[in-house]
Amino acid sequence: MSSFDIAIIGGGISGVGIAQYAAAAGYSTLLIEKGEIGGQTSANSSKLIHGGLRYLESGQVNLVRKSLLERRNLLDLAPSLVKPVPFYIPVYQDSQRNPLTIRAGLSLYALLSEFDPLGRFVSIPAVHWHRFNGLKLTGLKAVFQYWDAQTDDKLLTQAVARSAQALGAHIYAEAEFLQLNHLREHIELSFRHCGQVQQIDAKLVINAAGPWVNQVLANVEPPLAGVEIDWVQGAHLLLDLPAPEGILYLESCFDKRVIFVMPWYGQMLIGTTETVLTSIDTPPQVTESETHYLLGIYRHYFPLSPSIEELKAKIVQTYCGVRVLPKQASSAFERPRDTLMQTSVSHPRLLSLYGGKLTTFRSTSAEVIEWIEQKLGKRPPIADVDSLRLT
Repeated sequence: MSSFDIAIIGGGISGVGIAQYAAAAGYSTLLIEKGEIGGQTSANSSKLIHGGLRYLESGQVNLVRKSLLERRNLLDLAPSLVKPVPFYIPVYQDSQRNPLTIRAGLSLYALLSEFDPLGRFVSIPAVHWHRFNGLKLTGLKAVFQYWDAQTDDKLLTQAVARSAQALGAHIYAEAEFLQLNHLREHIELSFRHCGQVQQIDAKLVINAAGPWVNQVLANVEPPLAGVEIDWVQGAHLLLDLPAPEGILYLESCFDKRVIFVMPWYGQMLIGTTETVLTSIDTPPQVTESETHYLLGIYRHYFPLSPSIEELKAKIVQTYCGVRVLPKQASSAFERPRDTLMQTSVSHPRLLSLYGGKLTTFRSTSAEVIEWIEQKLGKRPPIADVDSLRLT
């Protein structure tokens, strides 16, 4: 039976990030993923590396500061995968957020970026509004431009996985987790790979299974209860329409939310929604109501665009990711986006991750390494993750 310091369940961005950090810190590391590396939630995001401007509304200032720092780090470490992109916020007479509110938010965003050059924002003069081809000008009071970044989320996840492998991590895709037995001195973990059941020993296990985090806990002995969560679906539509020059940040005309209209490989990507699911037993599908919601907002701002039915005919791809959010009475839009790290006195060698963001996977990984060091002590590091390029 093979033995490892760390075993990780889940090959999304959080799992591979932890594998990279653990291997670099000198720990023997195994990761198993039931499908393709980065093939689930981490391949179905809004493709953004961003500070989360809208999180300022719900008071998540520390998350925004952390995200802006990680944006800067990823632009430096993965310049071929993470690119700066301009964002544009049109503000109308009937917008819920007036120009002063937007300006105040962008000013705080710039301050939290700690003088990063991408912290700059400007107000676009009215004489240039015509360049947003087809954008509704009636009632338009201001257009602000600021900066964030865009990435190919799946390619980024796979690049981090390759980096972890280069550092010595053992990574198995198409490996189905079966059972975890939490013993006093170690953990026994079994999984199926290439038709064969394999068993390993691990000093610590990280449950980074994303939406399936509690399904993993259902196969733990002795039994362990998970945190109550909601699964929240985020739908996206890719249309065969010319890509915008930057990303439009649009306030929904139906509720308090915002959506993005983005360039994506020469076409137009629109997202996202927040639909609470009752089950994830089957792959999530974009619903008819989500399609009408996204296209309805787009037509509200681009009234000369084709009709809803004509726009539906231009959809070339739909996809949706599933977020994990703590179960609360508030709307999904208002709930915190920080990663929750859960352990138990009864199961001190098992750490489960709930939620998280693509942008902050490195800071999440660093926090997990602190937990590992408390349990196992430090090892001689073999690499500095802050200098490892991702390509």
